[in-house]
Amino acid sequence: MNNPANYDFVVYGASGFTGKLVVEYALNQYSNEDISWAIAGRNLEKLQNLKEKLKLTNDVGIIQVDSEDQSSIDALVMQTKCVLTTVGPYQLYGDKVVRACISSGTDYVDLCGEVGFMHKIISECSAEAKQTGARIVFSCGFDSIPFDLGVLFVQEEVMSRLNKYAPSVRGRVRDMNGEFSGGTAASMKATMAALQSDPELLNVLVNPHALCEGFQGVQQDDDSKPVYDEELDTWVAPFFMAPINTKNIHRSNKLMNHIYGESFKYNEMWIQGPGEEGKAAAEFISTMNPLGDAPEPGEGPSRESRENGNYDVLFCADVDGETIKASVNGDMDPGYGSTSKMITESAICLVKDCQDLAGGIYTPASSMGTKLIKRLESNAGLTFKLE
Repeated sequence: MNNPANYDFVVYGASGFTGKLVVEYALNQYSNEDISWAIAGRNLEKLQNLKEKLKLTNDVGIIQVDSEDQSSIDALVMQTKCVLTTVGPYQLYGDKVVRACISSGTDYVDLCGEVGFMHKIISECSAEAKQTGARIVFSCGFDSIPFDLGVLFVQEEVMSRLNKYAPSVRGRVRDMNGEFSGGTAASMKATMAALQSDPELLNVLVNPHALCEGFQGVQQDDDSKPVYDEELDTWVAPFFMAPINTKNIHRSNKLMNHIYGESFKYNEMWIQGPGEEGKAAAEFISTMNPLGDAPEPGEGPSRESRENGNYDVLFCADVDGETIKASVNGDMDPGYGSTSKMITESAICLVKDCQDLAGGIYTPASSMGTKLIKRLESNAGLTFKLE
């Protein structure tokens, strides 16, 4: 971080649906602590209304920024140690922001699950981020924190028991209640549009090692159709976020010098139950569009719906003929309530707990790892436990 910043972090997109949740969480969790922050967005009036409505103190600054206006973006990044951005789809609105952070040595966290965008920024900007000291961390929401850190958590247990890491981990979504975010749906639409103009993008989207900067690992197990998981005695269905999470987990492994091994395998699926009923459910899930009912960007579920949501993901590390299991639980709906807490903790963890981390483009596990697990358990309603 090279600039004398006014703020530890700035919430960019603060007046949007997810941005407001981030602001509410930061206000509730950190108003009495030594953390300085500001809100930013395109519409000054909306930001001022938000500040009044939530009774934000004068210490919380307001910064007007337009994603198309380079000078306003430059002014934003020079005022903060870290930009926390909820303004997606990132392939449409994020390019100038992340590049400005990289060139100025400013930290950056987002909710990006857009593999094409991430691949492009990694390819074009990794060397510069290392040089300027900017720490860039994509995917700091439900994609991919519970999965990326869940694999790290179970692998650390394997290491402590067996003095080595497991060559294979299965992620199994046991429970998930809550709506998917409109931003996720918009990102998928933008990716589909990008495929029309750039057919080469398909090679990136289908390759589990696409974010590993040229490293190509072993063939992974097929997670694109229903299968019977013998060890768990249940049918499992394709999980629509697996293509994002899998790539981030393999990138984590690469960035941590392949601690899980160069032939590490990971697959991620959704538990549907045993017997004929489980099989029928798995087959049905594999044909439906999970984002069909997602709200429009900027809209989202009620507070009651967010607070009644939850998720539970099991991680099975298969090693030497035995299986070591751990789980990650979240106490709110994944797409909004839990995500807004996870990205806020990521920004604060990066700035406050990771001073020794060099510049570069990271994943949550490879940059913050167990430090972030600790914060998420203390503050954000996540539970990491052995089973």
